[in-house]
Amino acid sequence: MLLKKLTEAMGVSSNEDEVREIIKAEVEPYVDRYYTDMMGNLIAVKGEDKSGPRVVLSAHMDEVGLMITKLEDSGLLKFKTVGGIDERILVSKQVQIGKSKIPGVIGAKAIHLQQKEEQKKPIPLNKLYIDIGAKNKEEAEKLVELGDLATFTTKYSQIGEYATGKAFDDRLGCAAIIELMQEEEFDFPVYGVFAVQEEVGLRGSARAAYAIEPDLAIELEGTSASDVPGTEKHGYSTTVGEGPAITVMDSSVITHKKILKGLLKAAEKNEIKYQYRRTNVGGTDAGMISLVKEGIPAAVISVPCRYIHSPVSLMNLDDYQGLKALVKGYFAELEKEGF
Repeated sequence: MLLKKLTEAMGVSSNEDEVREIIKAEVEPYVDRYYTDMMGNLIAVKGEDKSGPRVVLSAHMDEVGLMITKLEDSGLLKFKTVGGIDERILVSKQVQIGKSKIPGVIGAKAIHLQQKEEQKKPIPLNKLYIDIGAKNKEEAEKLVELGDLATFTTKYSQIGEYATGKAFDDRLGCAAIIELMQEEEFDFPVYGVFAVQEEVGLRGSARAAYAIEPDLAIELEGTSASDVPGTEKHGYSTTVGEGPAITVMDSSVITHKKILKGLLKAAEKNEIKYQYRRTNVGGTDAGMISLVKEGIPAAVISVPCRYIHSPVSLMNLDDYQGLKALVKGYFAELEKEGF
């Protein structure tokens, strides 16, 4: 299953190689060509010689993770986070490190050895370590190097109409673009941009957009869902199971009005359940793409995910299918009316 392959792959920011290879194999039979730019972005092109608006569908390949920063004399590994991770959820999680995927577990001082004051607070990052079972530093050096990246070992699974796994932000966006290119023929040029290093500063996609010079761009994302106990309904960002979320504004972009109207028209015409993303915190690659050269009209469609940027997230598979249906519906309108 595509989502399973993509979410279980290792792809911490700057180390997206494994994800890129999976995507290449999936899109190759269905596109005119694909290439990797100097940043590491993978661009797959379909309908390149056709007339009509040049469209970018963008999603990022990278995920949040950890970087090894020190090998202790004891053989334990110190680390820093790569991207935004809630440090409170790290202790006791299983990880894999580097290209060899060395297994390890994040450890800390046992609770019965902690002072009472320590027990009342989350364990800070500098008190955590990764244990790979090495007896000393020399043994650890045979397995791990400074700068190696680590990710969680979470397996993808389905629970009825829901799916759980890691890196839904943004492997679900990557999966959606792949499946759209496999399933659809477009009457205009479509560039699938699978971007790098989004989680550490939205770094990759703008470089791809600069080279492509599209007429418009749509970012497909996994976004935070806050429909959980302790959050007032009026404070929900998105709600799992209520359809794909359309962004009007976030901290990086104000959605281009013409695209927004087209998305809403497509949703109503095709009876696609949708919702608005109701907070403006956080940004996506659409923000950087929109600022390229003279400016590129951009929009964001996302799938709500609970527990995002953690070892395991949850999403509704109908929301995921709705995201693809909304893109298809919007593309049908583009084919009729242009941009």
